[in-house]
Amino acid sequence: MAKSKSNPAPGTGADRADRAGEADQTDQDSEFDSVLLAILANRMDAICREMTNTVLFSARSAVIGIARDFSCAIITSDDEVLAVAEAMPIHVFGMHLQTASMAKYHPDFREGDAFLDNDPYVGNSHPADHTFLIPVFFEGEHFFTAAVKAHQADCGNSQPTTYFAAAKDVYQEGALIFPCVQVQSDYEDNQDIIRMCRRRIRVPDQWYGDYLAAMGAARIGERRLKEFIGKYGKAVTRKFVTDWFDYSERRTADAIRALPGGTISATGVHDPIMPFLPDGIQIKVAIDIDSTDGRITVDLRDNPDSVDAGLNLTEATSTMSAAQAVFCCLDPDIPHNSGSFRRLDILLRENCVTGIPRFPHSCSVATTNMTDTIINTIQAGFAQLGDGYGFSQGNMCNGAGTGVCSGKDWRHGGAPYVNQMFMSAGGMPASARNDGMHGMVNPVSAGLVYRDSIEVNEQRFPFHVESVRALEDSCGAGRRRGGPASEVIMGPRNEPMLIINIANGLENVPQGVLGGLPSHPGVQMKISADGSEEIYSTDAYCHLAPGDRLRAVDNGGGGYGDPLTRETERVLSDVQERYVSRAQAEAVYGVIITGSPARDDLAVDISATTKLRESRLAAVV
Repeated sequence: MAKSKSNPAPGTGADRADRAGEADQTDQDSEFDSVLLAILANRMDAICREMTNTVLFSARSAVIGIARDFSCAIITSDDEVLAVAEAMPIHVFGMHLQTASMAKYHPDFREGDAFLDNDPYVGNSHPADHTFLIPVFFEGEHFFTAAVKAHQADCGNSQPTTYFAAAKDVYQEGALIFPCVQVQSDYEDNQDIIRMCRRRIRVPDQWYGDYLAAMGAARIGERRLKEFIGKYGKAVTRKFVTDWFDYSERRTADAIRALPGGTISATGVHDPIMPFLPDGIQIKVAIDIDSTDGRITVDLRDNPDSVDAGLNLTEATSTMSAAQAVFCCLDPDIPHNSGSFRRLDILLRENCVTGIPRFPHSCSVATTNMTDTIINTIQAGFAQLGDGYGFSQGNMCNGAGTGVCSGKDWRHGGAPYVNQMFMSAGGMPASARNDGMHGMVNPVSAGLVYRDSIEVNEQRFPFHVESVRALEDSCGAGRRRGGPASEVIMGPRNEPMLIINIANGLENVPQGVLGGLPSHPGVQMKISADGSEEIYSTDAYCHLAPGDRLRAVDNGGGGYGDPLTRETERVLSDVQERYVSRAQAEAVYGVIITGSPARDDLAVDISATTKLRESRLAAVV
């Protein structure tokens, strides 16, 4: 049954949006309608979400189609990030560098073209993140670029992993590098590139399915952006972009002006990685908050030179790890785009592990370990401004529960499989107001990556997951506690399997702030069929035979504030939910619990708790 189209009421936002598209005669100097600005901004986000759903529901690999390790964005024709919706921060910032490289290498690009870029030296995050760029034209004019960045299950590395920590350079790393290579012309694939990828990548059909998903999503973005310009007109579109960036900048400046001004110095450390980084990597961060001008400067230059290993950051990941940490400490309602980025100055230097890499240094692990260290260090550094600011540190144990598994599947005639798992969860940091949540994965994931479905993983891959659980007493204690750590126990079924990962947080754990306590170290070990245990180091190659099991434990989040000031009802709830044991409730929080879980009558002994806390607080004074 056909439905009639109702006309919007005069003066409403819908009416204004319709009238905006009636004629392309907007005065570029006039004040843009604030309601229309909000409508158009949300429409851009809706386009990003449609692109995102397209990838999520059509991707072939588990790392993209289940764990959601990909991002979609809209970039302007002058290379500024316009809309990201629910994209991962570490993915989207460098996309404007990538579109600039696209124009540099292909100055005559035209409608129907598409480009593949994963070059860490021209704006990409790391080689495993394949970025698909489609320029969007309207009436012959380039307005936007639709971008999809997707983390591949395999990218052609010499080892079956997308995180090759031991790689001394890109040659040992082995990934196929595409510096803004044209993969489509007149909407048709360049079959030379497709054949190259299918020949080199270990799971060619899986890669090609992900390629189709990402390319299809970008083409949908192209179609919707053309419709957007066609509806509202070219002048309104241009005015929207300008005013949306200006609005975002004003919001960011106002949020920074609300902070106490001053300078913050903070340090962080990555675990040792034997044998090539026996002392780990120490980093320093200097933050200047200009609360008068509304500007924040983060200086990452006083750090070690690039290392002969895969942990070097790229320009995109160095910048965005700092920006992500800063934005997490500001109003969460601020739009995140190139307008808001104008109020941040991220200072980098070339040939620095937290800066701009020089070819051929490897950046294989540029999206996780060192970025997590920077994010944790900056967010905890903001707590130096006083109670109410910043965060504790969150899980940074990117351990074997999130490793890359590979082997052969006897159920499919010995066909090879490769995939990054997201079985672990990890604890989020605590803030002044809220406890850390469970399921962050790691700081750079920002809670946007999904934890894998156990049942789906067991259907897709020939392994068995014995258990996944949150660990009691794994949260960093505080007035607000960190999120709990997780434990995964799993192993192969009929054939051997290999899990490769590069961990952190096995020695240097997430710290608490303002009296909050740290969490606990991560653990990764093999439990052999005979019950013997083998502890894996940071750079782990976990060879598991049938009967062997992997036990992987990540970090909880650190605590925020003195645990003795935590409300007793919150401690009781944590004991009831088994986040905190009765012993820790008394020893750390000074709360005495009576009753029994079996009788469901757990309660706080108010009198005894008051006396215990008063005596401990007096002892501190």
